Amino acid sequence: MTTMTTVSEVLNRLKHEGYSVDFNLEDNCLVCNGNSLRIFPNEFVVDRHFRFEGMSDPGDEAVVYAISSTKHDVKGTLVDGYGIYSDSATSELIQALQGKAAQSSPHDDLPQEKSNEATPQRPEGDRPLDAPLVEMDLSAFRKQIKEEQAWHNSDRNAITIFKTNGLRLVLVGLHQGAEMKTHTAPGIINVQVLEGRIRFTTEQQSAEMGEGRMLALHAGIPHSVLALEESVFLLTLAVQNLPGKAARQSTTW
Repeated sequence: MTTMTTVSEVLNRLKHEGYSVDFNLEDNCLVCNGNSLRIFPNEFVVDRHFRFEGMSDPGDEAVVYAISSTKHDVKGTLVDGYGIYSDSATSELIQALQGKAAQSSPHDDLPQEKSNEATPQRPEGDRPLDAPLVEMDLSAFRKQIKEEQAWHNSDRNAITIFKTNGLRLVLVGLHQGAEMKTHTAPGIINVQVLEGRIRFTTEQQSAEMGEGRMLALHAGIPHSVLALEESVFLLTLAVQNLPGKAARQSTTW
């Protein structure tokens, strides 16, 4: 039995199973066939759903939904990105999808969503991302990201260690010379260097930061990060209201 571990593999498998339509999101419905067909939450079911956490970039996180509608005699897929700069729970339709997904059946040889957010890349990740109290062992997470395949196969790796409405905590590791290109965030961010040395740059300022140094940056300011040596930092994103459609936007973090 072959385990599907990427979004494209899951989409190809589902297409062979008859989920041939590519759905898109609108505020309160799914659209397809050149936006000529609109399907509302009471007109479809989520048959299965599969969660992926980006191996090297938390902005790569996504959920694949396998959706069918008896009323419209159509089956298709929806890919909902939910990087750390988004909060898909603010969308009415996403809330409906998540509610239906909770009732969907698992598939043995495809990645499954679990309440503890374990993923194909991190199947051992039996840990809460959100709870009344969440303990986080930064030393253990730092060790983990440097032991994973993504760290050895690319110039970075990252792991989300806490995620709730309006707040994200992500541990990011960069090899020397790795650069996060200029991008923006929809909320205030805090960057705390745990090891190594980075250069954090905006249009107006540039700061070289070593272990024990931290900075805060207001929302919407373009910035980039360059690892001057192998580095690990803790990124905190705080927002009051993340827009519902942000779930479909890609980000660098």
